[in-house]
Amino acid sequence: MSYQISVENIKCGGCAATIKNKLAELDAVTSAEVAIEEGIVSVDGDESGRDQVAAELLRLGYPETGTAEGIKAAAAKAKSFVSCAIGRIDNANTKED
Repeated sequence: MSYQISVENIKCGGCAATIKNKLAELDAVTSAEVAIEEGIVSVDGDESGRDQVAAELLRLGYPETGTAEGIKAAAAKAKSFVSCAIGRIDNANTKED
């Protein structure tokens, strides 16, 4: 089964790589794809794990659209910068291999 989650703070391929890699580690996720321009994460897997996926996205700094406000939103944005950088580094290392 598949579903989509609209998220905030996706800026680039580094963000997308981090999201895909981290969601792939969850038991409820078979695979994930990210539409950067649209800010949509498409997940293949057990839909009963949707809350777990949304929580992981928030932990990474990509909260579901409309769920983070004020300081929580600012913290999510800061986390997204870090995970974006990590994703860029991972992508660069993968391309070198």
